[in-house]
Amino acid sequence: MSTVQKICFFYFATLMVAASLNYIPGLTDDQGLAFGIFALDLYDDALHVASALWALIAGLRSRTAARLFLILFGAAYLGDGVFGFFTGYGFLDMGIFTNASLGIDLSLGRILANLPHLALGGFALLAGLRDARS
Repeated sequence: MSTVQKICFFYFATLMVAASLNYIPGLTDDQGLAFGIFALDLYDDALHVASALWALIAGLRSRTAARLFLILFGAAYLGDGVFGFFTGYGFLDMGIFTNASLGIDLSLGRILANLPHLALGGFALLAGLRDARS
């Protein structure tokens, strides 16, 4: 089993945890914010589960499928995090199409809200591209 396939299994587990955050007592506050930072809805949960299943299938299928998942998922999630950081909304949940931009905000809340997508997307993209060169 290749390294990129193992990374896909990590993404499967991580994304399933992300999809379950709203359903673990004590992780959301009175306003429905997970860890008091960001809100997740049923659409977000469905995206996380679909991405997790894509990661699992890619990891089980082949090194090539795993590499493709990491590159495509990484680019999409990294881009979503960048949009979220600069506008307050991402594109994966169609937020940038349905809400006016909140503008750049360098607050800790905005950074923490987008950090998961920036980190997971950036790492996946880097891992997929590094494997493609080898």
